[in-house]
Amino acid sequence: MTATPKTVMTIGGSDSGAGAGIQADLKTLSAHGVFATTVITTVTAQNTRGVARAEEVPVEMISAQLEAVATDLPPDATKTGLLGRAEVVRLVADQAARLPNLVIDPVLVDRNGRALADRSTVAAYRESLISAARLATPNHREAALLAGRPVENERDQRAAAEYLARTTRTPFLVTGGRMAGDKPLLDVFSDGIRTHTLPGRRVRSQNVHGTGDALSASIAARLATGADLIVAIADARAWVSRAITGAAGWDLGRGEGPIDHFGWT
Repeated sequence: MTATPKTVMTIGGSDSGAGAGIQADLKTLSAHGVFATTVITTVTAQNTRGVARAEEVPVEMISAQLEAVATDLPPDATKTGLLGRAEVVRLVADQAARLPNLVIDPVLVDRNGRALADRSTVAAYRESLISAARLATPNHREAALLAGRPVENERDQRAAAEYLARTTRTPFLVTGGRMAGDKPLLDVFSDGIRTHTLPGRRVRSQNVHGTGDALSASIAARLATGADLIVAIADARAWVSRAITGAAGWDLGRGEGPIDHFGWT
């Protein structure tokens, strides 16, 4: 008889191409041996080339999903992806006491840098949700929106991570994978007291769709099993790097392809 797995709830958007969003989270969480539950906020018609159409799920239905899951399958950790609207951000914030080890991946821009959230949504993240989290994992563009300042290099990353961690009282991991150029990959972690620059290996691959989702889901899975936050981040970064490397030679779709969640190659 096997032990009962830990449970991780993911709250976010559905990606019909299955490279990002809820589908990527399900793959990542399953690969980590935890039981995944879902709350879907948005349904997208999406593939490797981008999003063709998106339909928002009514807030009442989002609330009903969250209630149904939390009352019967209470999570050991929770991660958020695309919330999309200020009212959804506030809904999740209102339920934060039921969502331990909350990891916020604030999906505020798409892969091409186009905004997915208005000012009120960005404000809701800053004012109500992030302060309830164990960790926030914005990329450099999202960190710039949250901090209200440009983030274009390592110095900017450090400044944004420190400012956001200090003002929200929540640790931040500002990722640099989407920053332009061939410079070494750098992420920056700050809890408002300590700041660490975390170097990584930049893998040459067009198949990097959903890496932010995978990173936050991997961290949440590790927190659910009791890992220390710093250890969870380090292990998750290494896992994502392997997943990118594994898919580097894939030919799936005609755009930015998915990563190798299950180590198939």
